[in-house]
This record gives sequence, structure tokens and C-alpha cells, in this order.
Amino acid sequence: MSNSQEEEIARDYICFSNPDVTVVVIDATCLERNLNLVYQTMELTPNVIVCVNLLDEAKKKGINIDLERLSKYLGVPVVGTIARNENTLKNLVSTINDVATGKIKCLPKLIKYSENVEKSINTLLPYINKYLDNKYINRWIALKLMDHDKRIINSIKKNISIDLENEDITNSLKTIHKDINSSQEFRNTLVSAIIEKAETVYKNVCVLAYKDSNVKDRKIDKILTSKKFGIPIMIIFLGIIFWITIIGANYPSQMLSNLFNFIGDKLRAFFDFIGSPTWLKGLLIDGIYQTLSWVIAVMLPPMAIFFPLFTFLEDLGYLPRVAFNLDKCFKKCCTSGKQALTMCMGFGCNAAGVIGCRIINSARERLIAILTNSFVPCNGRFPFLITMSAIFIGSFFASSISSLVSTVFVLLLILLGIFLTLQISKLLSKTVLKGMPSSFILELPPYRKPQIGKILVRSLFDRTLFVLARAISVAAPTGLVIWIFANVNIGDISILAYVANFLEPFAKLMGFDGYILLAFILGFPANEIVLPIILMSYLASGTLIDLDNTFEIGKVLTQNGWTLLTGINAMIFSLLHFPCSTTVLTIKKETKSWKWTFLAFALPTICGILICMFTTGVYNLINLYLVNI
Repeated sequence: MSNSQEEEIARDYICFSNPDVTVVVIDATCLERNLNLVYQTMELTPNVIVCVNLLDEAKKKGINIDLERLSKYLGVPVVGTIARNENTLKNLVSTINDVATGKIKCLPKLIKYSENVEKSINTLLPYINKYLDNKYINRWIALKLMDHDKRIINSIKKNISIDLENEDITNSLKTIHKDINSSQEFRNTLVSAIIEKAETVYKNVCVLAYKDSNVKDRKIDKILTSKKFGIPIMIIFLGIIFWITIIGANYPSQMLSNLFNFIGDKLRAFFDFIGSPTWLKGLLIDGIYQTLSWVIAVMLPPMAIFFPLFTFLEDLGYLPRVAFNLDKCFKKCCTSGKQALTMCMGFGCNAAGVIGCRIINSARERLIAILTNSFVPCNGRFPFLITMSAIFIGSFFASSISSLVSTVFVLLLILLGIFLTLQISKLLSKTVLKGMPSSFILELPPYRKPQIGKILVRSLFDRTLFVLARAISVAAPTGLVIWIFANVNIGDISILAYVANFLEPFAKLMGFDGYILLAFILGFPANEIVLPIILMSYLASGTLIDLDNTFEIGKVLTQNGWTLLTGINAMIFSLLHFPCSTTVLTIKKETKSWKWTFLAFALPTICGILICMFTTGVYNLINLYLVNI
């Protein structure tokens, strides 16, 4: 009874690709609800193994499951596992092998539906059996024909040589449908039968040591998901993460920068020693090497701090609570509450967030989530936001509170992104993508003790180094192109200055200069390289300085005309501008439409331009008012 694209793919594979074994992994802490999936899967294939996972969590909650009795009730092998414990998986692997090789025979005990339903199934089966040798799945096909789900019927036609327009089948279905008021009512009958059976089995195989096994989790959730404290606590948690990142990033950044400057000096001395041409030294050292060193020194420390902390909250089980807290906000915007989950994915990577939108069943709501996913900053934009906030916001305050103020400003920017996500979602749902929100059940996982080792491996290798590698792969050729642009002239000025001058009038309306706007355009392949491009552009125009830390970066920027307004607008536009090339291609792949891809590209960009123009206008009016006074 699939409701989403990935469920349909899984169902079709199990139905039509003749798998050797199908392993259904279920949660020991909520066995009754998970048995629903087991019974549905056993209707598709006999070779089923039930893997009851999280036995350790069940034990903590006083839940004892008789696995042997459960196996007798289901008629298929049942294996208990604790996935963190590799030894418990050996029995599962062995069972998979035995079922696949025929040593263990599975005899699933299927649901017996009401007398009328079973009678209707037996009426259809002889006609379906004429076409199919696989007698097992024929019962399921009969149920789906009675259910009259067009998507499943089309899938059956596509994968099986069966004439569903056969006179015997159509006449039988006409007779059957006279007794069925509606497809929804028929489906409800099937679901009720499965739930009742699951409840009966659960009562016979589970013993609870105490009635409320989730008492600790519920006490915590009363605070973390409450209407009064839920969202403020969420903001505080994010604030703590950003504060630690801002405080901790400067020192390793300075160490890396000093190291790269030392290596750079040695490389320059080496090129001078071998008599290398000036242009080659500039191309390789000032172009490629300098850009790469900036990317690593500026980006690596914030990511190495931010990602483990964010992954810690994920491993703890807190992120689903964030989605729960934001669910009502998305419902008010006539979109799916699941969009809160895909938005959280976007904090890691907008491309991953776009792919994550597949979990949304409604095509309309899925499209809204895709179009608005880039309104929250991905990991490629966080280093820029954190660095700019430290330079242009924190520097106005005493050193004792500067990091705290910088953190608050980054938080405000993120809240602006979330606010615009909600507002643009509401606008889309009231105009080009009208409709009512669908409902969904969000399961809150139990709180778990985070595994520090796995958190470090997952966050540092799977996220930090992955993002850094992507940035480096883009930064190297970009540094090369920028150096060439900066050193090849059109008339009396370089190509870089020529393009920047062309963009200058429009950039000034946004409170920028042409180099900043050009950096965002050249940063389309990856958001991570926007700041290095800006610095490289200024460096190419004659400002030579060693970038030891954010103070030195701020020195370069202020020497090239940056003001408080420039810093704020640069952060706003970093938050709100077109998604990177990877995300754009992912949107095209998911929507299969250039029209929606262009809209996803244009929406955040237009918002960013308008807000920057607004802040510039307000800033200029205030200055004019102060001058007149």
C-alpha cells in the first residue's frame, strides 16, 4: 500500500524481480506498528526474513519479545539484532544464506480477510492463474484489482504479461465492485484486518516489564516539543553550535594560514631558484596555490567544528524534534509537515535536501519543498556567514561578547531563511501550486547515547572532507581563471576589472561593488569558493597581504571599500542567491522540467536582490537624515 515513490520502487522490485530473500527490518520498540509492513511484504513474496532490530533499546524500556513464538505466528524466520553490535548480525547473514539456498523453507501465514473479500479473491484467482506461473503473487494481484489503484494496476501491466481487459476478469470485477462502496472503504477493510492481526500477535509475543516504557523520553519531549519552549530551545541549541564554531575556528585557521604562507614562501623561492618565468610563478603560486590555501584555511576549521556538533544532535535523536516543532508552521502554509525534515537536510547540503523531498507523497507539496530548499544555508555557505559575521558584526563589540553577538546575527540570518521558506511556500501554495496540505505521521525516535567515534568519522570524513574536496576541485581551476582574468588586459584594464566595472552599477544598488557580485556569479559551481574569489580579486588588483585569520581577511576587505552595509548585504546575498550547480542539476533531475528549475534558481535570487536593495535604501536614507541634522 505504497504512498511514496521510493516505496513504489521497493514494492515493484519485490513483486516483479524475483528476489532470493527479502529482509524486513523492524523496530523492537514499536513492534505492533511495524508488523503492518511485515504482513504486507509477505503478501508479495514467501521468502521473507524478519529482522527485529534495536533489541537493546527494547530491553532498556522493559520490552521482552519472544522471537521464536513470533516466528511461529508469522511462518517465517525471525532474527533479533542490535545493529551496533556486529556479532548479532552474523546470525542474520547466516539466515539469509539458508533461506537463499533453500535450507530454510518459509511458509508465511497470510492475513485472512473478511468472508466477502476472501470469496472475491477466490473468484478472480482462476482467471489470473491462466496468465501467471507464479501462483504466490496472484492473490496479491487479485487484491489490487479489487482495490482499483491505477498506479499499481499500471505497474502490473508494465511488468507482467497479463490481459487485465479479459472478459472474465472485467465481468468478475464488475460484480465484486457492486458490493464495494468505494476503493477507500475497501482499503480501510484490508488495513483494519492487518492492524487487528498485528495487535493480536503483539499481545502474544511481547511482555512489558512496566506499562509506560517511554516515560523518560516523554518527560524530555514535554519540554523539547512543547508549544512554549520547543522553538526557543531549538534556537538556543543552534546558537550554541554557531557560538562554539565561531570561537573555535580562528585559532586553527591562523595555524593553517601560517603553515600555507610558509610553504608558499618556499615555493616562490624554489621558482626563483630555477629561474621560472614570472607569469608561471604567478599562475601556479598566486593563482592556484593561494586560492587553495585560502579555501582550506578558511573553510576547514569551521566545518570541522560545526559538522560534528550538528551530527551530535542528529545522533542524539533531536533533529526529528526540530521537524516536529516546525510541522504546524508548514501546515499553516498549506504544505507538508515533512518539508521541515527536508529543510533540515538542506542545512547539510541543498542537493541532498532536494533529493530528500522524495519522502513527500504529494507531487504538489514535493515541488514546493524542492523550490524552497535553497532558502536555508548549506554547509558551503556557513563558513562565509560565520567569517563575515565575526568581521563586520562582532568587531563592533568588546572581545568578551563579540563571538556571542556574531552568533546571534548568524542565527537571525538562518531564521530569516526559515521565515522566507515558509512565506514563499505559502505564496506558491496559494498561486501556481494551489492545494490543501496532506497529513503524515512523524515518528519520534528514542533518545540515544551518541557514539562519539562514529560521529567524528561520519562528520569529518563523509561531510567535512567531502565538501572540502569538492571546494578544492572547483577552487583550483577557478583560481587559475581569476589570475588569468586579473593579468590579461582589455585596453588598460584587466578582464576581471572590466567585467566587475560592467556589473558595478547594478551591484551598487545592492550595496556591493562589481567584484563581489562577480564572485557570487563565478561561485556558481560551489558556494565554498565565493570568499576566496573575492579575496583573489582584490589581491589581483594590488593588495598583497598574508591572511592569518579573520582579522587579516577583514583588513583586506575594508581596504577595498567594505563597510558594515557591504558585510551585512554580502551575508544576506550569500543566504539568498541561486543554488550551486550541483543543486540546480539535482532539481532538474527531480522535477524533469527546466521551467521549475529556473523558478528554483530565480526565487532565492530575486529575494536576495530585493532585500539587499531594501537595506541599501534604508542605510542611505539614514545617512542622508544624519547629514541633514
